[in-house]
Amino acid sequence: MSTKIFIDGAAGTTGIQIRERLAGRSEFHLITLDEAARKDDAARAGAINEADIVILCLPDDAARQSVAMIANDRTRVIDASTAHRVAPDWVYGLPEIAGRDAVADARFVSNPGCYSTGFIALVAPLVAAGLIPAGARLACNAVSGYSGGGKTMIAEYEGPDGPPSAWRTYALTLAHKHVPEMQARCRLLHRPIFVPAVVPLYSGMIVEVPLHAEMLANGTGAATLREALSAHYAGSAVVSVDQGYQPATLPVELLKDSDAMRLFVFSDAASEQIRLVAALDNLGKGASGAAVQNLNLMAGLPETTGLRL
Repeated sequence: MSTKIFIDGAAGTTGIQIRERLAGRSEFHLITLDEAARKDDAARAGAINEADIVILCLPDDAARQSVAMIANDRTRVIDASTAHRVAPDWVYGLPEIAGRDAVADARFVSNPGCYSTGFIALVAPLVAAGLIPAGARLACNAVSGYSGGGKTMIAEYEGPDGPPSAWRTYALTLAHKHVPEMQARCRLLHRPIFVPAVVPLYSGMIVEVPLHAEMLANGTGAATLREALSAHYAGSAVVSVDQGYQPATLPVELLKDSDAMRLFVFSDAASEQIRLVAALDNLGKGASGAAVQNLNLMAGLPETTGLRL
């Protein structure tokens, strides 16, 4: 019997991409609401309680409202909003960090933020291994395609006047919504300084963590960091660690339209300065691809089914 799925917020960018990945999959039966019903609370509540698994692609407050509509002890949830990413009773939906069994067995799963996915994938294993001290004061520079801003930003960049800028930084108050999960899921004692930017590209993402050797455990160099990341992600079909990237540049489009993620460790000759870099697609492993990976695990299916790898 197929698993019944309801995407609450299916008309948004993330919801549309999830539906595309589920198209034609007989393992799932997709519950849908017409345009008039999808904003009707009674209709939504009915669909939520009918579903085996609900995927929330909503603003935070609406996501909390949807969870509150559950009137049974059976319906499971994947929340793609920020609402539950540091909630203690939710499993963080980055299987490579939280554990595949934890996601598979969870009732409530919070889908990671796009930037957070790259940062946590790079940093969490190295903190756990004692190579980056939990007390390190880290910075994170990142750039994303404009689809990460949802319909409003997409309309802004695709409007008749063309893109508003070639590159722009934001979150200048240092209060970006991804920072709490970046700190919590890496078990850092201090908030990382987060420096995000957007470029006139629909999707694609680069996330970078620069390090000085003095910030690391004694004797730790680039090779040690690369080996630790390689060991952590050994056997993963979604996340890979590059061993010898040769080009002189790393384009933000590297994993555009992919649900995979590639990690890199660059350094100077003496390994005194190091750059940890993650390449992903903000709509792939950064959003919809991650949700489908989590859905597969929760449904007892191979985690890569339907992914674009």
